[in-house]
Parts: sequence; C-alpha cells; structure tokens
Amino acid sequence: MIRVARADDLIALQEIEVAAGAPFRDLGMDMIADDDPPTVADLTAFQVDGRAWVSVDERDVPVAYVLAQVVDGEAHVEQVSVHPRYARRGLGRDLLEVVADWGRRQGLAGLTLTTYADVPWNAPYYIRLGFRVLADGELTDGLRRIREEEAARGLDAWPRVVMRRPLTR
Repeated sequence: MIRVARADDLIALQEIEVAAGAPFRDLGMDMIADDDPPTVADLTAFQVDGRAWVSVDERDVPVAYVLAQVVDGEAHVEQVSVHPRYARRGLGRDLLEVVADWGRRQGLAGLTLTTYADVPWNAPYYIRLGFRVLADGELTDGLRRIREEEAARGLDAWPRVVMRRPLTR
C-alpha cells in the first residue's frame, strides 16, 4: 500500500536510504553507498508539504519512498528508494506513478529525474518505464541547477543523466 508520509516515518526513510545505497558498493561506487541520507529537516519539508509518499508493509512500516518537487513546470523526482529486501516487486514503479498522478493533478507537463547512466536499477530501469535521456540542450534552468548541485557533491564521479517522461492526460 502507498500512502502520504507521516512525521513518524522520517527515521525509517533515512534507514531505507542507507540500505538502498549499499548495493552501489558492489559496483565500486562506495562513495554513493556511504553518502548520508537526507536529514530529518530535509525530509520534513517534503512531508509537511505533502510531497513525500511511502510504500508500507503489512505492519504499516515504510519499505520504500519517493520525494517530489516542482521544477520548471514539471514534477521532479527528488529521490526514490526501495529497501533491498523489497526490491523487484514494482514498488519503485508504483511510487513513480503516484508522483505522475500528483503532477497531472497539478497540471504539470512531465516527470523528470536525475540518475546514473550505467547502473542497472537507474537509467536502464527508467527507460523501461517510459523515460528518455534529455540532451544538454533540453535541460531547463532548474534541471541545470540540480545537476550543478549534484556535481558539487561529487556525484558526477560516474556518468549521470537527466531523464523525462511526459505526463499524458
């Protein structure tokens, strides 16, 4: 089941993020695996604003989550993470659809995200879900700023891309 995140979910979201980062170690991406999860303050901003959703287990405990924001008139996936114990069950896909529905209700044109180009559960996965890689000339100012912030954090040590999927009505 997917629901809007509550304040008492935020620590669990940090735990999901840490667990979801661990598989990057198998690809030699230790820096990503060791990256700190979002702070509770950062997560609170999304949660209070109704832009954080969780997929929960049978005990109503979050096992996956997604954060969204509006960037240049499009719904932007700030983060989507699934605990590895719950991977390959369609939870990430379902959470992305929640953001897509949210974006449609907001009257937004598309769904965007940034991700790693060559990580199997990143860009190749999103391509299967209907996203396409944007060329540099297609990036909006907001997406460029996001990429610059990512580069400043060292995330560009491995190839990253910006992806988009239209939000058809």
